[in-house]
Amino acid sequence: MKRTIIQTVLFIVIVALGYMVYDSIMEPVRFNKDKKHREQIVVEYLKDIRSAELLYKQLNQKFTGSFDTLINFIATAEIPVVKMIPDPTDTTYTKTINDTVGYVKVADSLFGKKSSFDYHNINIIPFSDNKPFELHAGVIKKGGVTVNVFMVRASFKDFLNGLDQQTIINLTAAQNDIDKFPGLEVGSMTEPSTDGNWE
Repeated sequence: MKRTIIQTVLFIVIVALGYMVYDSIMEPVRFNKDKKHREQIVVEYLKDIRSAELLYKQLNQKFTGSFDTLINFIATAEIPVVKMIPDPTDTTYTKTINDTVGYVKVADSLFGKKSSFDYHNINIIPFSDNKPFELHAGVIKKGGVTVNVFMVRASFKDFLNGLDQQTIINLTAAQNDIDKFPGLEVGSMTEPSTDGNWE
């Protein structure tokens, strides 16, 4: 009887230790899976913001550093739909005539196929408890040329909110050690680039 109790207790201890070992191995695996999933969603937001900024610049000759301005632009601005036809007076068939045949709303152009997407919240980082993306725009000189630039950022601590805190701190410290932004960003305020740091 006593031996059976000891064996039962030992079995429970072995199972508990086994589970603790398994859980400690699986914790970083789960973290990386959640991190990858969240990064994919945040990257989609950054791509959408970049597309909106590029259209804004196309129509306004500069980027905007204000989400209010960008969201209003998405909601109200229209893009001309241009049809190119051959110039009937050109016998070489190299000249074309651009004919504006209509206009398309920016919101429909960018997000028409994303039925569940609400661009009014494009400034909010997913998973962050409603923290906004960091958005900047301005002008820099590069090679003697004035260039319009913009940058949008979301830090690990914001979009990994709710995951293991120590792992987020370690991840942030590792990025800082190699002089990289600890998170996801698109564009640059020092280079004429519209690339994302995930690309």
